[in-house]
Amino acid sequence: MASSGKVLDFEEYVRNRQDALLRSARRLVPDPIDAQDLLQTALVRTYGRWEGIADKSLADAYLRRVMINTRTEWWRARKLDEVPTEQLPDASVEDGTEQHADRALLMDILGVLAPKQRSVVVLRHWEQMSTEETAEALGMSTGTVKSTLHRALARLRQELESRDLDFHALERNERGQERCAA
Repeated sequence: MASSGKVLDFEEYVRNRQDALLRSARRLVPDPIDAQDLLQTALVRTYGRWEGIADKSLADAYLRRVMINTRTEWWRARKLDEVPTEQLPDASVEDGTEQHADRALLMDILGVLAPKQRSVVVLRHWEQMSTEETAEALGMSTGTVKSTLHRALARLRQELESRDLDFHALERNERGQERCAA
């Protein structure tokens, strides 16, 4: 009969704490199905030791530790996607053309800014200086840095949008000319 009492105690505990324990499992693994599996595995492992937990108020902590240990075991036993082969695959080499084009566009667009605005944008975003460091480097107040940066970014956005609109208009014009020629 003692075994039946153990089962009932454990089942009652699981019924009462299931949602909280599942939330704990979800924090340990990102996939909800894996979280359910983790909780079930931890419950199976804990059931065998249920009688050994003298203070049942610590059962949550015990189960969380079992879940952490189980997740660690799973992580260590994971199957790596790397497979050794006789021949190495061809390495793809990116030519960086797109990156160079983006950089050229950015440098061109920065040219529309006043020198002070350009300095603030470069120091804040390229050099990743704080507002205070930028102000000190340029000899201006932090408020001036913030307002100058705000205006400069608005101007850059406006310039990018106008160039994008010009580009799309040019594309439409070229398509129209191709249709007329055909």
